[in-house]
Parts: sequence; C-alpha cells; structure tokens
Amino acid sequence: MNPAYIPFNKPYLSGNELRYIEEAVRSGKISGDGIFTKRCHNFFEQELGFKKVLLTTSCTDALEMAALLIDIQPGDEVIVPAYTFVSTANAFVLRGATIVFADSSALSPNLDPDQLEALITPRTKAIVPVHYAGVACNMDPIMALARRHNLFVVEDAAQAIDSYYKGRKLGSIGHLAAFSFHETKNIISGEGGMLAVNDLQFAERAEILWEKGTNRSSFFRGEVDKYSWVDYGSSFLPSDMIAAFLWAQLENIGDIQQRRKHIWHRYYEALSPLQAMGVQLPVIPDYATNNGHMFHLVCRSLAERTALIERLKAENVHPVFHYLSLHASPFYAAKHDGRVLPHADHYSDCLVRLPFYYELTDANQEFINQLILDFYQG
Repeated sequence: MNPAYIPFNKPYLSGNELRYIEEAVRSGKISGDGIFTKRCHNFFEQELGFKKVLLTTSCTDALEMAALLIDIQPGDEVIVPAYTFVSTANAFVLRGATIVFADSSALSPNLDPDQLEALITPRTKAIVPVHYAGVACNMDPIMALARRHNLFVVEDAAQAIDSYYKGRKLGSIGHLAAFSFHETKNIISGEGGMLAVNDLQFAERAEILWEKGTNRSSFFRGEVDKYSWVDYGSSFLPSDMIAAFLWAQLENIGDIQQRRKHIWHRYYEALSPLQAMGVQLPVIPDYATNNGHMFHLVCRSLAERTALIERLKAENVHPVFHYLSLHASPFYAAKHDGRVLPHADHYSDCLVRLPFYYELTDANQEFINQLILDFYQG
C-alpha cells in the first residue's frame, strides 16, 4: 500500500526529553554547564572512557575549537576530504588555513590514506579524517603519517557515535575529535555537538575557549580566586536545556542503536541484489563497525540517481543526495590546486541516502525496498 508520506528523517523522542527540559528549567539554571551538561560529560568520560569532553552548540563549534587549540595560523595547510560537509573545512578556513583536499577511496566516501603523504608539505599542520556514515577511516596509517610528519589529527566524528576502529571508539584516536547531535544523527539534541580531547595537553585551554576565553571553570572548582579574560574564546557551550534533551537520548542509546542497526540490515539484505548490476552498497571494512547511522546507495550515473529520486518522491518517499564536492564549490574552486578528485565527484553525483529514522516501520521499509528493486529490475 502506498503510504501517505515517508520523510528522509524524523527526530525521535526516547521518553524523558520534555521531562528533563522542565527539570532543567525548574532548577533555576538553564544557561550552560548545568546539571545535565555535567551528567552528559560524566557519561562520555566515565561510562564511555573519553579522556575529556565538552558539549558544544554544534559539531561546527567543536571543529572551530579544535582549530583554535592546534593554533591554526594564516598560511597553514590542513588536509580535508573533498567529500564532506562544509564545516569540516570552514572551521580551519576561519583561522586562515589553506585547505588541501583529499579524494575519497573507490570503495567508500572516506578519504584514501594512501594518497595523503603526497599532499603533505612543510606548511601542513593537520589532517582531518571524516568517518562517513559512522564507518571508520583506516586510522593506523593516518596516525603513523601524522607522527612521522609531526601533524595533528582532528577526527570529524559527526556521524560516528557508538562506532569503532579495531576496538577503539571513533573520536578517541586523533588528538581531538568533534561529534554532532544534530536532529539527523543517531543521538540528538536538535542542534548540538561535542569536542573530545584525547591529547590532554589541550584540556585546560579547551575549557578556557569553551568559557569565552576565561578561566571561569577553574574559578567554580575553587582553583583560582577570581576569573578573567585569559585567551581566545567564544560562547561554545550549549544551554542546559539542550543537554537535558541529550541526556534523555543517552539514557536510551542501547535501544536507539539496536533499532537503527535493525533498519540498516533490512536495507542491506533487501537491496544486495543490486550489487550485481553495478549499484554500490555501503562497505564495512574488517577494521570498522557499523553504527546504523545511514544507508546509502551509489548509483551508476547522475541521471540514474535523479531518476531514482524522482521515482521515489512520486510515491511519497523522500530520499536525499548528500555532499557536493567542496573542491568544486563556488567558494573554494578558485583556491583549489586544480587536482581532479574523481571519486569525490562520483559520490557527489551518484550517492543517494534512503529514509532512515527510529520510527521507520518494517512495512514502510519494505515499500521503499520494493520501489527501488522495481526501478532497477523493471
């Protein structure tokens, strides 16, 4: 039966979000670093084992904090995948960096580590691997390269909550990492993000940047007798109402993840026959895990993707394409060094994301799968 409407995404309320927001309001403190912020910080540090975390108003803010922490200066070069969201690059452009774009691999939108060394110059300061769809980049060669050339690694783990590389949590491997809790992610707070500090040389300064360039956090812990302006900074910390919503999600992370992985596997099992026709399905390498963030297909051409999207939308199913290659963007094309990045361009033209959210019913998913199979087989 043709459903009334299947959106690409639908935010999921796991149970206590509204109650905790009310509790935050009634506590008398709804600005940043309140009781729910501390609960979230404790969860990530004590339960999940991150060395230090700071909630932010977005993943973009976390990336901008990372650029400040590693002291990006005008003229520094930062290696970033071409196939990613604009924030991955923009956070470093804001500090004056020149972006050197890396191509994706043939099997995955993730950057190809084998091409990175050729991109390094004496001006290179950092590498920013993006774990696309929550699937790990091959981090060992990236970290080895960074050590050899004395570079920082900032993991863009926006999509990578509850995902692993060789048993290590994504976001815990690079010097710093940024997560997103945007409404399209697995764990959400509307807008929201988090900086993970894995190299503790950055821990104290991260708090200062987070608190608008002041040592206010140290003051409230009784470590100094007054606080003042001591560094760069901005208002990176979120309202405690955002943290309250996030805390309700974190309480239910196991259930949310189980359901999302169920949806992912149903897509994969139903659509696997398309691989024989040259349609690419997600690849999970042996070193990576699947966190059920998204399900995508890579069509054989731009025309085919356009036709598939139009066919699904005609039946009230709303898939979306994803990033447009940043090296070809109106803002950065003239600054790009001219290298052709064929894999990034291929994903820009051909990748389509299917509807994916907790409350997507099995019946609706079967309807989507059949529409896609009919499109290719009919």
